[in-house]
Amino acid sequence: MRDLSQGPVARQIFMFALPMLLGNVFQQMYNVVDTIIIGQYIGTDALAAAGASFPVIFVLISLVIGITTGTTIIISQYYGAKDYEAVKRAIDTAFIFLFFASILLTTLGIVFIEDIWRLIDLPEHVRPDATRYFSVFAAGLVLMFGFNATSAVLRGLGDSRTPLYFLIISTILNIGFDLLFVLVFGWGIGSVAFATVLAQGIAFGLSVIYLNRTHTIIRFALRGLTFDWDIFRKSLRIGVPTGMQHTFVSLGMLALISIVNRFGTDTIAAYTIAWRIDSFSALPAMNFGLALTTFVGQNLGANKPERVKKGLRATLLMTTGVSLTMTFVAWTFGRQLMAVFTSNTEVIDIGYGYLVVVSSFYVVFAAMFVTQAVMRGAGDTLIPMFITLIALWLLRIPASHYLSMQYGAEGIWWGIPVAWIFGLLAAYAYYLTGRWKRKAVVKFDQDKL
Repeated sequence: MRDLSQGPVARQIFMFALPMLLGNVFQQMYNVVDTIIIGQYIGTDALAAAGASFPVIFVLISLVIGITTGTTIIISQYYGAKDYEAVKRAIDTAFIFLFFASILLTTLGIVFIEDIWRLIDLPEHVRPDATRYFSVFAAGLVLMFGFNATSAVLRGLGDSRTPLYFLIISTILNIGFDLLFVLVFGWGIGSVAFATVLAQGIAFGLSVIYLNRTHTIIRFALRGLTFDWDIFRKSLRIGVPTGMQHTFVSLGMLALISIVNRFGTDTIAAYTIAWRIDSFSALPAMNFGLALTTFVGQNLGANKPERVKKGLRATLLMTTGVSLTMTFVAWTFGRQLMAVFTSNTEVIDIGYGYLVVVSSFYVVFAAMFVTQAVMRGAGDTLIPMFITLIALWLLRIPASHYLSMQYGAEGIWWGIPVAWIFGLLAAYAYYLTGRWKRKAVVKFDQDKL
């Protein structure tokens, strides 16, 4: 576990973010392998089916992710204040909530999936594959929640290395299962989702064994778990706005895919591939943002708010350099990257158009995400929620819809940076007010505000 309230600011954030970044690179690697295997060995229709499933899955889990984020912020602040008993109760509360939430979401997803396909105008010939992929994925939510929650809790405690090790194990298992199930057994698209669920389930089991034997705070046992209603209410106060923000984003993805679906299977497949490549480019900003959130939480809990501004400045410098590099790669090698997933030239051309437009604004995305991370670390998640709501539903979706009618599929992509620019300007304006500092769960010396 790492105490982020002491030591050089930039180095602390970098060293904490690096294992998370590497871990997410591995996590994206098996998503990429999934997509390559589906595109090269199962077909374009199956690729479109998997692409349509991602935003639906995200819609299902968004609110739960947000509430868990709220708990993680509380954990980081209690840990910064050295209140270890409260840390233990917060961890127990998170896992009890996640277990019951996963059962509910699995049931809802499987029952209503056909209605969702009709709602987003998914082509009928793609729906059977999409249903198979989604149903297997949804059935494994309890294992996936457990695995990801364990990683989130450890990050809240300042430990970003242990989650990396188990992510590597999960990635290797997922890739191995993909190759076995599809190339050897020929089981089809449902087996790709099963490979992901099985790999994360095994990694979760191994992490439980490891933590029970080695960790002083995190221990998994059905007996002795404590659900703390006061901590849960605090988690809801912080987490529900974040969860709603995730939900708005996921519903926005669903609305965007419904626009994409109107342009046919090739465009859906191109969007699926380009979005996978784009996800890699977003990882540095997202992981440095997560590191900054924990950094802010611990420093406010330790009564050191003066370190927060230094942390933001250092993180912005690091993410700007990485984002410019990602833009160069997307512009220069975008077609070659698309060709790794498919040999369909039409799909490659459409996907490269997406990469050119979106990658030009990676610096804006990084600055927006990092600025909002400061507010979340303080426990102020309501304003970022409203910023996201306005950027997504009043700007991005209407712009993508209008521009697609004027310029075809390429017009869809231009709605994305429009929302990012507004999100950055609004987040930075609110940051300058300083009001977010007063939302901390652990109260500190007001003279330091």
